[in-house]
Amino acid sequence: MDFSSFLLMRQEIILLAIILLLLVAEIFIPKNKKSSIVHLAIFLFGVHTVIGFLSIDECSIFGGSFQTNNLIHFFKNVLNIGVFILLLQSADWLQEKIVTQDKGTEFFILLFSSLLGMYFMISSGDFLMFYIGLELSTLPVAALAAYETSKRISSESGIKLILSAGLASGVSLFGISLLYATSGSIFFHDIIGVISASNLTILGFILFFTGLSFKISLVPFHFWTADVYEGAPISVASYLSVISKGAAVFILMILMFTIFKPLMHVWENIVYVIALATMFIGNLFALRQKNMKRFLAFSSIAQAGFILLGLISGTQLGSATIVYFILVYIFSNLAAFGVVQAISLKTGKENMDDYDGLYRTNPNLSLVMMLALFSLAGIPPVAGFFGKFFLFTAAASEGYYLLVFLAVVNVTISLYYYLSVIRAMFIRKSDNPIPFFKNKLYMRLGLLITVLGILVIGMYSPLYDYIYELSSIFN
Repeated sequence: MDFSSFLLMRQEIILLAIILLLLVAEIFIPKNKKSSIVHLAIFLFGVHTVIGFLSIDECSIFGGSFQTNNLIHFFKNVLNIGVFILLLQSADWLQEKIVTQDKGTEFFILLFSSLLGMYFMISSGDFLMFYIGLELSTLPVAALAAYETSKRISSESGIKLILSAGLASGVSLFGISLLYATSGSIFFHDIIGVISASNLTILGFILFFTGLSFKISLVPFHFWTADVYEGAPISVASYLSVISKGAAVFILMILMFTIFKPLMHVWENIVYVIALATMFIGNLFALRQKNMKRFLAFSSIAQAGFILLGLISGTQLGSATIVYFILVYIFSNLAAFGVVQAISLKTGKENMDDYDGLYRTNPNLSLVMMLALFSLAGIPPVAGFFGKFFLFTAAASEGYYLLVFLAVVNVTISLYYYLSVIRAMFIRKSDNPIPFFKNKLYMRLGLLITVLGILVIGMYSPLYDYIYELSSIFN
């Protein structure tokens, strides 16, 4: 392996370089100018995001432990876009609340370290690389969840996340050990050729799937989600809801469509039941929520159930719809979380009742939230409608008509609680509405990008065709 092989890890190397540069900057930037760390981190990551769109060869290195192809490379770019938007939306909060406590650089280092772990996880060619990436992507986020140390609920959020992640990690590792016992290898390409539906293999798969289900917040492994989202800073909750969940879904899709494909007659029944339970419980519990972070937490649980409709198909169409839906979901959910963060930063209000009459004082924020919720609900013509439509098509193409019908029922349920927020903003009145305020440049830019994504992606059909072509590796 020569030096050019390392260039296949371009995204990982650049992100690691950014982390090291931020460490150096923390040392040399004077204390009275620490806010410039925020500008530096956003600029460096923006350059990294642009460089990520340069083409890369398809191959594997380190004996097959690290692999990349056009689909993996594209999904890393999707994660980069999501993190870049999140940084823009978090800039004001960081400058006003975190940099003043001299914790700004640490926030970026933890966030980028977690993203680096996701890179390795989705590029893994064996279970060792996968597990290292999984841990590296999880542990920094537990620290971020408890980042607002002055708030007891934030510390509680960090503890709940680290305990849940530790349990999930142990369960996954036990499942991996059973798969190694039955196949004699940890390399994916070796396991594909020897895997069989023995009892030990099925048990190993169930344990492994259970561990990843914690990270994706699939029912019944979702209990930590709402509490952690409520206690964590809003930017961290949106990171868990979008970036962390998206990476976990992507690696699960790769493994289910490759090494676990011979066990499809086993796992399709498991996915069927979990998809229904996740959609119904996520949507029904969302009906009761008044805190916006808990509301979006159960919304994200329900969205995870819809994603399983693409997974259960086990086809190229299913993989393309999953990647497309995650891309749409990133823009939609970040738009909603961005509005919640903007309002929380200026007023400290995070309850749904506080949004009464918001359109009369802050019409632009109300319109952004309306578009985000329309997209999450799947109302045409925004991108979320096409995302759900393609997922339903993928499941129906394999004959899961009852599952699709029940998914449509869940879409109807979700309309009620999504529209209840819109009703509060546009129809209901308040004697003490949220006063008018103007967001700073970074927040406005972040929200603008999400709005463009919601409006453009659904109407730009060549993008879906491109993703479908990339998914030919599963054909």
